[in-house]
Amino acid sequence: MEDSLKYFNFDYRPSDSPFVESVWRTQSERDGAFISSAETHWEMVVSRYKGELTITMRGPETKAKQAPFPQNAEFFGIVFKHGTFMPHLPVSNLVNEEVSLPPAANGAFWLHSSAWELPNFENVDDFVNRLVHEEVLVFDPVVEAVLENRPLPISARTTQRRFLRATGVTRSTFDQIERAKQATTLLKKGTPIADAAFQAGYADQPHLSRSLKRFIGFTPAQIFRLDSAD
Repeated sequence: MEDSLKYFNFDYRPSDSPFVESVWRTQSERDGAFISSAETHWEMVVSRYKGELTITMRGPETKAKQAPFPQNAEFFGIVFKHGTFMPHLPVSNLVNEEVSLPPAANGAFWLHSSAWELPNFENVDDFVNRLVHEEVLVFDPVVEAVLENRPLPISARTTQRRFLRATGVTRSTFDQIERAKQATTLLKKGTPIADAAFQAGYADQPHLSRSLKRFIGFTPAQIFRLDSAD
């Protein structure tokens, strides 16, 4: 069950860049709104509607929300890996927000005081490599180490500060969102609600229900029923 799939057909592809989680594109077949779930990644989204181009930095999202969209709009997105960030644009400023980048001449856009050629679905890796070369985009290996539970030769306070700087959210919030996503995946596979709660590490079913309603936008029963009906 992914509510947005009722309205969009997504194309996804992996990336060769160690800074990119995935690349996607889609087009809305009608206007409407869907439930956008919480997300720990941030992304760059290029949208085109009635000839107007918009470049937006978006996410992470710490709660589910309604996301309206127009008919016949085209979207293309770059989802960045955990630990990837732009020092001049703190990820914390993007939490539950969107920042639109100003357009430049000839279809380019302004980013960090420079005009950049608009990327497309096929040349994302080249675009990201240029961002990295110009040090507009960087990666903090502390985040990867934290998520893999590897020891670090720095203090807990420094670790927390760097994790927050690179992801925009605290480790606690990050884990809550990822746990809700794990439970959702289990329910979508047909796992009984009680078993999904246990496997995802929830204290009980009410705890699971509160979490999924907040982060995913649906109750466990709604997720289970909707996907069983697909």
